[in-house]
Amino acid sequence: MAAFARLPAAARGILLMMLAIVIFTLMDALAKSLVSRHATLQVVWARYTGQTVIVAVLLIWLGAKHLRAQHPWLQFWRSLFQFGASFFFFASLNHIGLAEATAIADLNPVLITLGAVVFLGEKIGLRRGLGIAVALAGAMLIIKPGSSVFSLAALLPLGSGACFAAYALVTRAVGARESIWTSLAYSALFGTIVTTLSLPWVWETPVWGDVPGFLVIGLMGALAQLFLIRCYALAEASVVAPFSYLGLVCAMFWGWLFFDQLPDHWSVLGALVIVGAGLYVWHRETRVARRAARQVPGAE
Repeated sequence: MAAFARLPAAARGILLMMLAIVIFTLMDALAKSLVSRHATLQVVWARYTGQTVIVAVLLIWLGAKHLRAQHPWLQFWRSLFQFGASFFFFASLNHIGLAEATAIADLNPVLITLGAVVFLGEKIGLRRGLGIAVALAGAMLIIKPGSSVFSLAALLPLGSGACFAAYALVTRAVGARESIWTSLAYSALFGTIVTTLSLPWVWETPVWGDVPGFLVIGLMGALAQLFLIRCYALAEASVVAPFSYLGLVCAMFWGWLFFDQLPDHWSVLGALVIVGAGLYVWHRETRVARRAARQVPGAE
């Protein structure tokens, strides 16, 4: 932990983004298994209700003060966009492979970067922009425009990507002005309330083999979101955005491990391009942050 604390804020934000993406994609793999036997809204309900229970237990210890939001409307929109990202992505998993759905949804870094410029006033240098462009090219190798991946069902992960981009920008706008626990509580309550209202029409009693999955999916969602919220409080959205492409690599691995879906050689090449671009951006941002710190009197 001490070594982590000594890293520049951008580097810590990138590490937290990577941890969040690994957990999110593992949660998506679990969701793919569950939505094959249960309604999408029921699986989304389990994801948010589990998070609500976890946050409620934590708030008993931390105090109810964290329920008082400084920016309630921003929290509302943030929660709405996160719910949309989860619902659209889970809904796509019955129609598209995990790696393909993740590839389409992971076009969101381009939207995040553009949105950060338009709405947050962030700047994109030539090298940062190049890293994002190369990562996008790697994603295109996996998606393969013109292939069977593109169908009406592809609009679902595309909608998920758009919602996630909006969620990331609002999270960045909220930043450190709100407690992490406040943001976790609001998004969990929003998703739980919306999906609970739908349960009378979609509920199917899960078999015992699926019960652990319904319990674990909420824990995974809460932990990944905690890392993501902290990530956007530490680093600019356009800095960490390229690292969400790690989800493509993870999705291919989980697809092979759990669903016997082997990626083709273009997908493997695209994953290598994405990893290389991400490592380049991380290396550059870390060097820039350390150079700036050395120029500040008294900085290490």
